[in-house]
Amino acid sequence: MPNQPSARERILLAFETLLIDEGGRAATLDAVAAAAGVSKGGLLYHFKSRDALTTGLIHKLSELADADFAKMREAPEGPAEYYIRTSVFAGTAFDRTLVAATRLAQGQEPQVSEAFTAMQSRWMELICDEVRDAGIARAILLIGDGLYYNAALFGGPHGQQDRGEEAATGNLLHVVRLLKGQSAGGVHRPRQC
Repeated sequence: MPNQPSARERILLAFETLLIDEGGRAATLDAVAAAAGVSKGGLLYHFKSRDALTTGLIHKLSELADADFAKMREAPEGPAEYYIRTSVFAGTAFDRTLVAATRLAQGQEPQVSEAFTAMQSRWMELICDEVRDAGIARAILLIGDGLYYNAALFGGPHGQQDRGEEAATGNLLHVVRLLKGQSAGGVHRPRQC
């Protein structure tokens, strides 16, 4: 019998789902409690306020990001290609939490913006360590951001990658390999990271 999520985990999952499906305004404490199948008092036992729920989501995002950074650092193809390959929504826990946090960031939540800035810095650092050129690293980040943004706009968080997107991702991986080769080949003067 699989482990059932704790009440705290169910509350965070309900908060995520409401943010993804209905947006920040719909994710009230009452709606989260109902979606999680707990009383409002049960929700308040774990999260004293909406800000505490946001903090809980940011903490979960940070933990999932740290696990992803470790995978990125150890990826056989290198951090840059890993970043591009994983920049398409795949429905992972990290993807769902990232999309939910994005919905909060649209509402001008400062702690969410800080978490995104920290993640972006870590991605940049890992890619820069590999390619040794700040401009190329930034271009790779923007390619990945574009892939994720495109998936969010046109595929949505529930969309699946189709054959056209797979081909496009393959083409972009080819571009990343060319960029990486350019930074390694000394073709230009790199702007150090």
